[in-house]
Amino acid sequence: MAELLINIDVDDLDRAVAFYTSALGLRLGRHFGDWAELVGAQVPIYLLPKRAGSQPFSGAELPRSYERHWSPVHLDFVVEDLAAAMARAEGAGARLEEPVSEHRYGRLALYADPFGHGFCLLEFRGRGYDELGVR
Repeated sequence: MAELLINIDVDDLDRAVAFYTSALGLRLGRHFGDWAELVGAQVPIYLLPKRAGSQPFSGAELPRSYERHWSPVHLDFVVEDLAAAMARAEGAGARLEEPVSEHRYGRLALYADPFGHGFCLLEFRGRGYDELGVR
């Protein structure tokens, strides 16, 4: 089985640590000098400082940007109390992008962090995704 590590590019490490610890209840694990590990989720999250405007990889057509951007990959944080989690996230600088949506599996709030990355807060209902049944 592959081990999963999550890496998030940010333009300000201290601001990112402050956001993710206060907004999502994560904790600073190890600080490696120029990057940091956050713990408290099921997998560690590493915050990697990268200068805005720098190339994300050799030959990239677009430079790295911390304006709101779309990516097909995002993080969902499962929370017990959506209203409380939303208040923490917004108090730390997250921006709600859509009204809370209701689903058979629970309630979902779509956000952007201060670094342009999308993430969701998800409050499961009943058996969570198992409420949808299996195909």
